[in-house]
Amino acid sequence: MLEDKARELGRLIGQSPEYKAVKRSSEALNGNREAVTVLQQMDKIRSEAQQLIQRGENPTAEMEQQLDDLLSKVQTNPVYQQAISAQENFDKVMFQINNWIMDGMKKGATSSIITLS
Repeated sequence: MLEDKARELGRLIGQSPEYKAVKRSSEALNGNREAVTVLQQMDKIRSEAQQLIQRGENPTAEMEQQLDDLLSKVQTNPVYQQAISAQENFDKVMFQINNWIMDGMKKGATSSIITLS
């Protein structure tokens, strides 16, 4: 029963306008060569910084400046902005869904009626 309800919820979430917007904007972002290049450069610098931190060293000021510059560059990209906006909207929907689930769990935990449907 729980598996069926979870699959149904997943299906409904997958059909939501917010999920569809995230999917479309993600595909558009992945197709935007400029944004992908900047994001890859940012990931490389972050990875290098993480390696430094793991060795007990601090990331360099140059690395921090490069990240700031790349972030400023990608934030002006309209495709990136659309992807971030769509993700934020979807996150709000998922937060609300999680709240509804928690509310249902609390009510279910205090209910003395057992249902199998």
